Amino acid sequence: MISYMVKTMTFGQLRTFVVVARRGSVTAAAAELFVTPPAISAAVSALERELGLALLEREGRGIRLTGAGQAFAHYAAASLGLLEQGRDAATFAERPGTGRLRVAAVMTAGEYVVPAILKGFRRTHPDVDVQLEVGNSALVIDRLLERRADVGIGGRPSAEGSVEGRPFLDNRLIVVGAPDHPLAHRRAIDPRRIDDVWLVREPGSGTAAATQEFLSEHGVQPRAILHLGSNGAAKQAAAVGLGVTLISAQAVSLELAAGTLAVIGTRATPIARRWFALSLTGELLPGAARAFLEFVQTRTARAEVGRASRAPVTSAGPAR
Repeated sequence: MISYMVKTMTFGQLRTFVVVARRGSVTAAAAELFVTPPAISAAVSALERELGLALLEREGRGIRLTGAGQAFAHYAAASLGLLEQGRDAATFAERPGTGRLRVAAVMTAGEYVVPAILKGFRRTHPDVDVQLEVGNSALVIDRLLERRADVGIGGRPSAEGSVEGRPFLDNRLIVVGAPDHPLAHRRAIDPRRIDDVWLVREPGSGTAAATQEFLSEHGVQPRAILHLGSNGAAKQAAAVGLGVTLISAQAVSLELAAGTLAVIGTRATPIARRWFALSLTGELLPGAARAFLEFVQTRTARAEVGRASRAPVTSAGPAR
């Protein structure tokens, strides 16, 4: 029987190793943590001695994780995130209305929904330190699983998984193109008539997945597909006549009002989706995160989004 005990593993050692594992470089980790490379190496070496395992090994002029390091990295990140959440929970308990809120949002929500909600939230919680990270759906889930975010904002989570979601706002997807597009301002056309270049977000984006589903389900044969890395790029490309795009109505409300984009109405759109507030299933969240989850369900939060987009929004209803 083999037994062992880790006696003096520290918060600093874990944090250092997690950053090294994420950045893949001692020098980059040192720059992020504002310490010297020798200090990084010393902290990782101390952690290796406690574990009795080699976590890093040299590869040419750089380093890489060993098999043990790869296996340990996920647990180290999750443990570090849990400790940080515990610290935030203690801060909120000691000084209600303070603490930290870490939100990870998919790009569309992060650009057009979350800022307005945070504006309203900070009226009643002005002393909460808010951190917002924006990326694709895969990034949001990763941040939650690693506990590097307390709350996520995105589409419906997978039915099987460690992440649960609370719907709080409708998200209608529509097809838009340049104002002079031959099908602009038309209604209830067959989607197959849109024989055009389709502007699609990058793989890993929820909007990209919805577009692929739309094209496949309705037998649309794009003239070509161009992948673009942001909503802004897709909107600009559509506005100059490069093609058409399926996009959240919230993301183009200002352009539609200004006449720089036009709706191409089909029998299959708008597609009803919902925004979800995401968190780890059964997770006991810090007080600031719990307060934020409660706030996003309120009429006040929805009204903030409506004012920001200059378009009416509703609470989450039935979605296909």
